[in-house]
Amino acid sequence: MVNLLPSTGTLLGVILLARHGDRLDFFQDPFTYDPSATELTPLGTAQEFQLGTFLRSTYLNPKNPSTFITNISTDLANIDQLIIRADAAGEGNIILESAMALLSGLFPATHNFNTTLANGTTVVGALGGYQYVPIESVEPNLDISLNSFTSCPNFDVHTLAFYNSSEFKAKAQEAAPFLNKLQPFAGNRSIDFTNMFNVFDFVNVQMIHNKTFFDSLPPTFAAQTQALGNFHEEGVFTDNEAGGIGNVAIRTILPSIFTSLTRIANESDPLKLALNQISYKPFISLFNVTQASANHPEIEGIVNYAAVVSLELHKSPAGSPTVFLKFKNGTTEDNFRPLPMFGSAGIPLNEFIERLAPVAINTTAEWCKACNQTTLRGCSA
Repeated sequence: MVNLLPSTGTLLGVILLARHGDRLDFFQDPFTYDPSATELTPLGTAQEFQLGTFLRSTYLNPKNPSTFITNISTDLANIDQLIIRADAAGEGNIILESAMALLSGLFPATHNFNTTLANGTTVVGALGGYQYVPIESVEPNLDISLNSFTSCPNFDVHTLAFYNSSEFKAKAQEAAPFLNKLQPFAGNRSIDFTNMFNVFDFVNVQMIHNKTFFDSLPPTFAAQTQALGNFHEEGVFTDNEAGGIGNVAIRTILPSIFTSLTRIANESDPLKLALNQISYKPFISLFNVTQASANHPEIEGIVNYAAVVSLELHKSPAGSPTVFLKFKNGTTEDNFRPLPMFGSAGIPLNEFIERLAPVAINTTAEWCKACNQTTLRGCSA
């Protein structure tokens, strides 16, 4: 059963931000966050399919009137009602493949996907009526919106400043005895605290896929590694100011969120659901700029595989529709949890946009200026 927010009106539509599923070993440069390629695992596809099934039961089920998206096509996907985008950055195809798996749960195969030929024969689509919902592959060199933190010199400066901060140095000193104990289990990963994400990621992947490692790692080590990884990434992908470069990962996604919510609010527009399939970084920045993590510090840091954020737009009898933020941290959680934005359970759409529009990065040219990038990713133009 879905965890509901109080006093919500008719659900007009939703914006979804979903993390990819389980993958194999991965490395990203701790100073530039340039990634290496990796592969989505069968577990990762199952997680995303499970997420899609959950979203279907939540938003496409007329038996749940408080969370059913009004007038959405529930059986056959109506592509006019959908926007599906997937980050196609350097990890390989794992994010795009995750979106495919999620959609197979959100709009599963149906015999209603069929056609009757001139000779009277009825043909059901391939694979029992599998629905091939279009996905926009967002290429980072053509569109900076879903991956705006790489090739961004000012973001690199921000990252280095965090590594040189007294807070970071104190945490590194505190963590050193534990990391020395972890060293024999860290493979060839450096245990320098600047490399903490890669240490965490190695341990996390091994704990999922390597039984020998799982059996040999001391009981508390995985949780301690995760906590240190969370501290590391929270510091890199947040900023003291909402408009700071540390929040760039979400600042470039905000314009598409505004546009989609505004379209959904216009009931003559067919749009009902927009999905952005992404990495974990924009989640951290989103929780920071909306102040959601201020009251819920447990959500800070790296979200789990197949985590999802939903921005629900509910009709309001008093003017502007209301935006509510919900979060489900992967397949280990059964339900959405509501999160406050700016201290409120829900805020009017016009206020949501007014608060966040000043920090949004709307164009490639604005990103080039914010990042101090002059040559790469279209900035030379």
